[in-house]
Amino acid sequence: MADPATDEPSLAAADGRAAIVTGGASGIGLACVERLLAAGWRVGILDRDHGALARVRERFGDAPAARIAELDVTDEPAATRVVGDIANAFGRLDGVVNSAGIGADAHVLDTPVELLRRILDVNVVGTFVVGRAGARIMQATGGAIVNIASISGLRGSKGRAAYGASKGAVVTLTQVMAVDLAPWRIRVNAVAPGPVDTPMVETLHPPEVRRAYLHHVPMRRYARADEIAAAVLFLLDDTLSSYVTGEILAVDGGFRGAGMMLIEE
Repeated sequence: MADPATDEPSLAAADGRAAIVTGGASGIGLACVERLLAAGWRVGILDRDHGALARVRERFGDAPAARIAELDVTDEPAATRVVGDIANAFGRLDGVVNSAGIGADAHVLDTPVELLRRILDVNVVGTFVVGRAGARIMQATGGAIVNIASISGLRGSKGRAAYGASKGAVVTLTQVMAVDLAPWRIRVNAVAPGPVDTPMVETLHPPEVRRAYLHHVPMRRYARADEIAAAVLFLLDDTLSSYVTGEILAVDGGFRGAGMMLIEE
């Protein structure tokens, strides 16, 4: 598929709402893309992973409802340009899903400052940069932004000094954005997943961590990425969540609300 910055014919006359999804080539982001396309949305799929983008191009490259572009969400000028190009190609922008993110499992005493800064840059600054770029376009028409936070930003968990701090910042950023953007009918919410079977989680959750989560999650399983995407679609859709903004929706199998549970031998 051609880059959205090229002189392709505009899709402004096409029906259907339009959204962009960062981190859209894998994991939760890809599940959001699949859900949105199935629901009739047109979707800008943004990612920085060349291999994942190549696979997405093979799968969706000929679909008129999809636009695919490489983006490092920490690059403010590039984000502004790419978000604007996709909105112009679709003739509108109704939603932004900030799913791009990185993580680490490191004890606080073993967390390098440069790792902390890198995770904050991608997870917090990237969410701000892309969300603001989308909001500036949606000021004229209204819309919705959904940020992907994490249960690690709501509760302290081992090894999450950098990741948990970044997602806690996403939670507060979401609430501030909801307040600031409400006058333009732009709703801003976040989904806070618990453990989800994604490529990133596979690298961060060795067997002992999986056993611990399966004990502490009342539903005794990891989520599917599609289950997180369903919550994202709910929060994007004005017909389903028109009076919901500033909300942090935990999709975590009961982890946040769990109290004492029996230890299973």
